[in-house]
Amino acid sequence: MAKITDRQMTAKPGMGDKWLSEVAIWGHGSLVARITPSGERLFYYRYTNSSSERITFPIGTYSRDGSEGTMTLAEAGQRAKELAGLHKSGVRDVKEHLEAEEAARVAVRDAEFSRIAAEKAALEAAQARQAARKTVQYLFDHWAKVDLINRKDGGAEVRRMFEKDVLPFLGKIAVEDVKKGHITEVTDALLARGVNRMAKMIFSLMRQMFRFAVDRDLIDHDPTASIRKAKIGGKDVERDRVLSEEEIRALSRLAPQAGLLPSSEAAIWIALSTCCRIGELLNARWENVDLIKGNWHIPAEQSKNGKAHNVTLSPFATQQFKVVMASSSASEWCYPNTQNNGPVCSKTVTKQLGDRQRLPNQGILSNRSANAQALLLPGGKWTPHDLRRTGATIMTALGVLPEVAERCLNHTEENKVKRTYQRHSYAKEMAEAWRTLGIRLEQLANKT
Repeated sequence: MAKITDRQMTAKPGMGDKWLSEVAIWGHGSLVARITPSGERLFYYRYTNSSSERITFPIGTYSRDGSEGTMTLAEAGQRAKELAGLHKSGVRDVKEHLEAEEAARVAVRDAEFSRIAAEKAALEAAQARQAARKTVQYLFDHWAKVDLINRKDGGAEVRRMFEKDVLPFLGKIAVEDVKKGHITEVTDALLARGVNRMAKMIFSLMRQMFRFAVDRDLIDHDPTASIRKAKIGGKDVERDRVLSEEEIRALSRLAPQAGLLPSSEAAIWIALSTCCRIGELLNARWENVDLIKGNWHIPAEQSKNGKAHNVTLSPFATQQFKVVMASSSASEWCYPNTQNNGPVCSKTVTKQLGDRQRLPNQGILSNRSANAQALLLPGGKWTPHDLRRTGATIMTALGVLPEVAERCLNHTEENKVKRTYQRHSYAKEMAEAWRTLGIRLEQLANKT
């Protein structure tokens, strides 16, 4: 059987199919070419199957140059020989064999596609779950927007504490992954610094935040639940520091030499003479201070218990407010911040006083006052809140009724019956109490 040539393959089509053939392997099939009347030039492998049937199996389309999707005569001959070799090896049903192989390849390919798709879906699901796992930073920001924003400072002080002492430890951890050990890691770091009270405060705030998360189904369990607050730095000890009259005399001598701003020094005496909270003073606005009438109105939004409070200013307290006014009369705030767009931080005076009551073995803090022992008093460290307590104590020592002193402190009456039915304002008694206190402080401050 002669070889098929390109000349034959490119011959002009006839009226009917023209068939050409050449042996691929003797006894195992031939390469067959077909030229149709329409000009198609097709290749086949012809063989005899296991049922002795003659099968003509298509293997491609001819082109002289083997352009894409076609095959040259040489390529067709090579393919026919490959199939004939398969037939010679014992595979008589070549078509079915090739179809089975193709089906197997498709199955393997589909399985691989399915595996890749499943892995991709699993990865995307894992990424989605990870994205849905809110971090402690996210929780804090959400808590701040919903809850902390309602606090008087808009949550600024809590944010400052968390950004310094909590979020560096927990911020990037998923909320649901936070364990008891993470909580104690935060509090232990604070205890190691010796700030036990701060450790308790931050622990309480973390507990509030995680309970907020439980309420919103962000987590199922509060990681602080099994930690007793009393275990954080020991049991709370209620402060009872009261400055003695001798210490007040000493303070009047020490304060002018302590390197305080005049307004900060005045804050000491205003706190003593009005029994106010230091935060109420530092957030005060001049529109609420009438030095002519001698009255300071503390609005409900600036008061710790949410109750408006009117303080009658004694001449002594009025004089201290005039000292403050000398440096801030151009501002709407009595104690403006450096940008004059709000009050100073409520911790400012507390820090200034604390910096000047360091023990000799504690040294001087970096970028803080060099007068580290300037305000040390015999009775130990004192705070602005101790001045409030001291003022109320002096009042009662001077004969002011405890009931009146409590009103001067703007304490909420704990007895519900009294709170409901006793509506006497005690305004006159309170004014007299502040006046009496001011006179005594004047005596102590001016006595050398």
